[in-house]
Amino acid sequence: MDEHVYSETEISGQLEQRLPLWFYRDGHIQREYHTSGWKSSMLIANTVGHLAEAAWHHPDLVISYSSVTVRLMNHSAKGITEKDFQLAQKIEEVVHWQPKSEGAALSGTPDDPRYAYIKYDS
Repeated sequence: MDEHVYSETEISGQLEQRLPLWFYRDGHIQREYHTSGWKSSMLIANTVGHLAEAAWHHPDLVISYSSVTVRLMNHSAKGITEKDFQLAQKIEEVVHWQPKSEGAALSGTPDDPRYAYIKYDS
């Protein structure tokens, strides 16, 4: 199945519209998530791993003590396709989910440094 490979101009437009905190570099769309430490970085990496496996579209990850960088590119298409944008959007949705902002029964992570997890961009 042939997939549309986006041009750099199209990629910029898609990122601006759909994923403003992501950027294009070295043939990949990328995003760095900042965390409170190693345990949080591993939780983010495992979350991304689960989503990628479920989608059958696998990013490159760079995991360090207080950050995780996600790099997406459709290897079989040799460029950025809709698969990359859709997986990136799902990653954003799940990683930045904040239950307390929904006003539901789930309270979310306490506002206490002892329980720090991810450094939200909001």
